[in-house]
Amino acid sequence: MDTRKLISLVALALVAFLAYSSIFFVDEREQALVSRLGKIVDVVTEPGLHFKRPVFDTVVYFEKRLLTADAPPEHILTGEKKQVEVDYFVKWRIVDVRKYYLTYGSVGINPLRIEENAVNQLSDYIKNALQAQLGDRTIEDVVWKERDVIMKNLTAIANERMMPFGIEVVDVRIKKMELPDKVRGSIFDRMRAERARVANELRAEGAKQARIIRAGADRKKIELIADAQRRADILRGEGDALATEIYARAFEQDREFYAFYRSLEGYRNAFTGKDDVLVLDSDSEFFRYFDGSRPPRK
Repeated sequence: MDTRKLISLVALALVAFLAYSSIFFVDEREQALVSRLGKIVDVVTEPGLHFKRPVFDTVVYFEKRLLTADAPPEHILTGEKKQVEVDYFVKWRIVDVRKYYLTYGSVGINPLRIEENAVNQLSDYIKNALQAQLGDRTIEDVVWKERDVIMKNLTAIANERMMPFGIEVVDVRIKKMELPDKVRGSIFDRMRAERARVANELRAEGAKQARIIRAGADRKKIELIADAQRRADILRGEGDALATEIYARAFEQDREFYAFYRSLEGYRNAFTGKDDVLVLDSDSEFFRYFDGSRPPRK
């Protein structure tokens, strides 16, 4: 191979190398920071093919997606000076690559090491925020009463602290809170006693309301019965008066027939069965209509 061809091949290879070194590709899940001799010259957030100066420019890729920091559990003192173990995780994202890199890029250009440095600082802020949130609350507030409020406050505090460094804290979630064994039993006993007290109060209030309702129903019952009895007496009196009036008119129209009719009613009431026996004098007025030889009463 002659010298001219060799030079051409070397030049072609150099051009290909320079062309390849001048382009870089950004995925839609990433964002890129371009630095030139240690100085930031560009931040690329749009996906696609981009250009840079070969040899002199360095491209560092960072996640655009939501990241998760699963920190080790922290031991925090509550307002009752009781220690609880808090296990949590943080959802965060890089919103300003320039600030993020200038803050945590002292460890080099390795994105994983930069991320580790950021997570360490984030964990410190959240640990301090946890102590501030739990330090003036009771065990019951921490474990179940105000857990959602605590997580919301932690998210707001951590986001405010980390935003100047190009990080947005989206959410802080408490996975679990564990009490020490020597504390757990007494706390649970106190919680049970509190629940039992509330249950007894509710039962007592229910029994009181039941007595009030029962007394009202009994009073209403007595009033209804008394009113019904009064109306029955009135109706019975009216019926007796009407019957007496009817009897009187019947007696005036035909006294003998009325006497005969009343005697028949007496016979029917006196002899209700086949075995009934009535012993009276044969001259008694009761049997007057059984003896046809006796003259009718005038």
